[in-house]
Amino acid sequence: MSGAPEKMTRTGLILTGGGARAAYQVGVLKAIRELLPMPERNPFPIVCGSSAGAINAATLAVFADNFDAAVQNLLEVWENFRAHQVYRSDPVRTIARSAAHWLAAMLHIPHASPLSLLDNAPLADLLRRNLDFGRIQENIDAGALYAVSITCSGYASAQSVSFYQGGPGVAAWERTQRIGCEMPLRVEHLMASSALPFIFPAVKINREYFGDGSIRQIAPISPALHLGADRVLVVSTARRNAEAPRVHSDAYPSLAQIAGHALNSIFLDSLNVDIERLQRINRTISLIPPERMQESGLSLRRTDVLVMSPSQPIEPMVADYLRELPWNVRFMLRGVGAMSRSGSNLASYLLFERGFCCALIDLGFRDTLSRRAEVLEFLGGAH
Repeated sequence: MSGAPEKMTRTGLILTGGGARAAYQVGVLKAIRELLPMPERNPFPIVCGSSAGAINAATLAVFADNFDAAVQNLLEVWENFRAHQVYRSDPVRTIARSAAHWLAAMLHIPHASPLSLLDNAPLADLLRRNLDFGRIQENIDAGALYAVSITCSGYASAQSVSFYQGGPGVAAWERTQRIGCEMPLRVEHLMASSALPFIFPAVKINREYFGDGSIRQIAPISPALHLGADRVLVVSTARRNAEAPRVHSDAYPSLAQIAGHALNSIFLDSLNVDIERLQRINRTISLIPPERMQESGLSLRRTDVLVMSPSQPIEPMVADYLRELPWNVRFMLRGVGAMSRSGSNLASYLLFERGFCCALIDLGFRDTLSRRAEVLEFLGGAH
């Protein structure tokens, strides 16, 4: 006698932000590919990305019919990255012009408001050449992918908007300051989601300008749950639960130090809060008998979460690779204090150079293999 059919389990992958730090995510994916008995089969039917993680998420969605090929595509790009592929670094056309705009704006000269510090048009060109966005719907129709979302922050509405494509069972959602909006994903969504505040320009989608997806994302895990994930693997680009030593300093913090601290807060604090919230819900569910849950009509369900994050601080690694940046970018970073150890946080977000990216890929790869048993147990239900 056969029982009721078992509900299909869907594993979600969440890739967070961090500029060039997103290379760490590629190392994690490389290790997962190595651990899988069938590396061609996509273990993540639901993929969600924000900020730089949106680019990696979109790549996985485009190549969802072959996980091995998707990871290889990411490796080929990230292992050979140069800053000029992401943003223009010539002094006349970008940096000097941006500096002049900032100065003019401070002097209240009309129509002089700067759009951003750097022009990331080269990144848009790179994405258009490498990603066929039409394949996302093809993979959804073929069953290789269930849903994908890219989260952006609306500057006018102050809402965190997750643009998504998904199967027929996926419905739009609306919560306080966060909504899900269905539409075909394009380069514009990736550029908006990865637009670091002040550094890269906002992007207009429909009627509103959007920026970095991590700015207003108070619940980073939420999109994956709305899309139907039962378990979620989160790959963060910043260390969690790291005890930072208290340091006595009489020196006033540099602009780079303040900016780096702000960016770290954007990319990590909300994730920690969301994970703690989910853990509390899981504990609450474990205390309620299943029959009582059914009688009360509660729709709560347990969601397992595994978080992968760097096992060592990234900031000390930055100094070894700063010389790979174009000289004029180094000049600009030195001016705001980003070339010193205390300001290296800011530099790490812009260090799209092969040496730094390869070092982060290697770290992500080693971190994941060191947790081999934990990762395999987590992904066991995905096969």
